[in-house]
Amino acid sequence: MDGILFFGTLFFVVPSILIIVTLNIIQNIKKKKIKKLIDKLEYEKNVIDSTPIVPELAKIETFLKNEKLETLYNDWKEKLNDLKTKQIPKLTDMLLEAEYSLSQRDYKNANYKVVKIEMEIYYVKANSEFLLCEIKKVTDSEEKNRSIITNLKSKYRTLYEKFTSKSIDFGEIETSVSMQFESIGTHFEEFEKAMENNDYAEVTQIIKAIDDLLKHMELVIEEMPSIILMTSKVLPKKLEDINSEYKYLVRLGYQLDYLNVEYNVEEANKKIEDIITRSRVLNLEDSTFELKILNDYLDSLFSDFEKERRSRSTYEETNRFLEQRITKTNMLVNDIFLQLNELKRVYNLSEQDIGLLEEIKKQLSILNNDYKTLNIHTSNNAFAYSKLISEIENLSNRLNIIDAKLDESLQSIGNMKEDEARAREQLEEIKEIFKEAKKRINEYKFPTIPKLYYVELNEGASAIKEVISELDKKPITINILNTRVDTARDLVLKLHSHVKDIINQAKLAEMALVYANRYRSTYEEMDRNLTNSENFFYNGDYQKSLDLTVSYLNRLEPNILDKLMLLMRSE
Repeated sequence: MDGILFFGTLFFVVPSILIIVTLNIIQNIKKKKIKKLIDKLEYEKNVIDSTPIVPELAKIETFLKNEKLETLYNDWKEKLNDLKTKQIPKLTDMLLEAEYSLSQRDYKNANYKVVKIEMEIYYVKANSEFLLCEIKKVTDSEEKNRSIITNLKSKYRTLYEKFTSKSIDFGEIETSVSMQFESIGTHFEEFEKAMENNDYAEVTQIIKAIDDLLKHMELVIEEMPSIILMTSKVLPKKLEDINSEYKYLVRLGYQLDYLNVEYNVEEANKKIEDIITRSRVLNLEDSTFELKILNDYLDSLFSDFEKERRSRSTYEETNRFLEQRITKTNMLVNDIFLQLNELKRVYNLSEQDIGLLEEIKKQLSILNNDYKTLNIHTSNNAFAYSKLISEIENLSNRLNIIDAKLDESLQSIGNMKEDEARAREQLEEIKEIFKEAKKRINEYKFPTIPKLYYVELNEGASAIKEVISELDKKPITINILNTRVDTARDLVLKLHSHVKDIINQAKLAEMALVYANRYRSTYEEMDRNLTNSENFFYNGDYQKSLDLTVSYLNRLEPNILDKLMLLMRSE
């Protein structure tokens, strides 16, 4: 019984002892962990307490010379006193309370107090560091401010030297810029006074003001001369040229309302005046950007004027050619319908052929009415030439379709031998004129033969081929043949006349260049313009080369063109 009792007692006692030992170990671990945290917080509190605020604050006592700094000093002193007498002692009390809870094995409450201490230390530490930083801004500011102001003075001198070296480029703004430099110089004097009075808060503001002013002056020195040049010379000259060109073109019958030139020029002048007004007070905000937009717009107006000139030239040339074609097509269709009864009797025309001729006549009548309307709009200056080109091109394309249908219809109409013989005789004459034109163009040594010659050469050759082709047809359609002969003759005569013009232009242009070379070494502008004239000459644009050379020679020798033409005739 005793053995059973012993083992029973042992069975209950040993586990209990093990549990107690384990719990004690766990409690000791908790205690050590909390104690370690408390020690760490104690160290951090001591670090805060040893922050060198007092010696830094003592430095300020040596240069208390103004009311503002004295106010800051007293405020910092109060904050330091609050830190030393309230915030740090409070931390000490909280640490003692945490240690007491730990000694009482109240681990839960000890942990809670440790967390509160950590938060309070963070708050006190932030206050301490901020206070030290504020004080050091003053105690360390003199050396730092002297270094900054030295750099700013160097920048000031550099900018002032740049300004004085090109002060003439600033025009009426020169006085404003000089006064601004004087204002910056006054700020440097204010800096010295503030440093002497240890007014470091004011010093910081002065340094910032000087830095901002110098950055602005850097932009003024860099951008103002170009702004003055653009607003006083470049843009006013362009606006004057645009007004003159616009009025001239309107007098010549150009329709330019769609460009709104007068309104836009007025707005451009307002914008230029606004930029000038702002420049007088050195306000450059967006000025360079706005001037670039204005300059680009004015350049685009010149391009639009040139476009209208080219469009008019193209339109008038196309219109002359279209009028000739319409006239010839009308005559041809009228002749066909005058002979239609005879053709029906002599030739076995199908209903399809006759229907096609009726459709051609109807389409041609509509085209004639549309062409008449277009000419009315042209004479009334109702539309810009750049808009009219598309209309006349549409009419030309419609006439092409009519001519194509007419050609198709006339393929089945015969011809007469007498007209055929006459056509062959005229063809030989046309060929001789064509050969003479090619011979003359080959005899003169051109640097470049204009592309228009090859276009007209191909047109003439094609027209001759069309005449030959028409003569080879059986049966021959006499009206078409006559049209082809007329077209070939017109085109070949046009080619022959153009060849003569090209040769005369080239000779005159070359003679003018050679004659103008005598002034080349004397006049720099003449040298530049002769280079442009030579480029036109070697590119085959002899008329432009001649016009450009003569325009500058006329300044030295009026009526030089008459003299050159006389020299050319005498050769």
